[in-house]
Amino acid sequence: MEAGLSTEARPQLKRVIGRLGFFSLAFGSMIGVGWITSLGSWFEKAGPLGAIAAFLIGGLVVLVIGLCYAEVTPMLPVAGGEVAYAYKASGTSMAFGVGWCLALGYLSVSAFEAGSIGMVLAYIEPSLQVGPLYEVNGVTVYASHLAIAAVFTLFITLINFVGVNVATRVQIGLTVLLVICASAFVIAGFGQGSIGNLHPGFTGETAISGFQGILTVLVTVPFWFVGFDTIPQAAEERQGHLPARRLSQCIVMSILGSILFYVAVIITVGVVTPWQTIVGAELPTARAFETAFESRFWANLVLLVGLIGLLTSWNGFFLAGTRVLFALGRAHIIHPAFGRTHAKFGTPTTAVVFSGVVTLLSAGLGKGALLAFVDAGSLGIVLAFVGVVVSLVKLRRSFPDLPRPYRVPGGWSVPVVALIGSLLLLLVMVVPGSPGALTVFEWIIVVGFLLLGAVFWFAARATRAKLSETERGRLILEDYA
Repeated sequence: MEAGLSTEARPQLKRVIGRLGFFSLAFGSMIGVGWITSLGSWFEKAGPLGAIAAFLIGGLVVLVIGLCYAEVTPMLPVAGGEVAYAYKASGTSMAFGVGWCLALGYLSVSAFEAGSIGMVLAYIEPSLQVGPLYEVNGVTVYASHLAIAAVFTLFITLINFVGVNVATRVQIGLTVLLVICASAFVIAGFGQGSIGNLHPGFTGETAISGFQGILTVLVTVPFWFVGFDTIPQAAEERQGHLPARRLSQCIVMSILGSILFYVAVIITVGVVTPWQTIVGAELPTARAFETAFESRFWANLVLLVGLIGLLTSWNGFFLAGTRVLFALGRAHIIHPAFGRTHAKFGTPTTAVVFSGVVTLLSAGLGKGALLAFVDAGSLGIVLAFVGVVVSLVKLRRSFPDLPRPYRVPGGWSVPVVALIGSLLLLLVMVVPGSPGALTVFEWIIVVGFLLLGAVFWFAARATRAKLSETERGRLILEDYA
């Protein structure tokens, strides 16, 4: 068939997600388990007050970026979010570039969660750490951890395979439980703690070294706060009666809620015990509560919250990543198999299975690769942030009459600040000698994923060429083309 004559049916996703489902998807994705596994490194690099400063600064940058998302999401509420914005603003190549960077970020989170779950469960039950196999970055990978990762990866893959309705209900239930349990240990920690334990608030002997410590933590903040952008990925699946404008509210509220959560956790752990005593601990947040209360109960409560956060984050990012791949496949930008949906469940089965396989393979790198996934994923996410802000600017200029259920106040100031903030974060990650510059191992992950993207791009060249841009626009944007 000649290019431009294709009239294939547009694969559809089920419209079942409500407002609570979207908030739980975003907030649950933003919490994760990093505050248990990585908090010790935040304290070591920046001190408790330095870590708070990094999360407040990074949180405000993310909030400004989130406001840009709040405008474009209800304007183009279709699957794949950023893929659609980039396509409408700049065309096919930009859509693929932004989408593939997002896929790197989302799959990195999924790999991080798969690698973390064995650590969390082994801390609760030490007998689960058995069967040393090999080392990655000098850290042993255990057979038991791989088995745990395989079981939970299968679980996450399965609930996303059988329907977004199931995945959303699981997300809502886990998020409610997370908030209840987290509130309990924060209240207990404040009651038991002492402000004196926060001293010294910053690391480094000089103001410059202290600032460098804050920068080192700051560059990881996009990874910990990413999750609000899961809402655009699933925007096409909102319930028919839910106005698109409500998606903007969910984005902003999830970011504000996550800033409050992270700052509260950092302060709580900082006051509950002298922070220097937990630096270097395998799971510093749990160690702090176990030491302060001299009770395994509180440590296990912290780990329970971490386990719930891990599952909500994993489920949310897994769902979002599959929608990005689905949007690219539905538009024939990559192989169209990724854009097909299950006849009964209405889910993008190829994208779901692919994401599950990549997650499981990545988990084989073990604990030694966790920080590498954080930094590599942060790079992909920040690149996608830049793409979205640029898309918003171009859409305002090229399509001023496109209906906007929500418009960011402040005119051009918010997109400009968002772009500057994103570019500064990007520079800190890529400039050699920067406190947050990626390591060789992290660049290997990034380059490897980009090479895989090149394979996907060139492998779909013939299929992509058979589709006219008019038809591709219909497949991506539906009535918004």
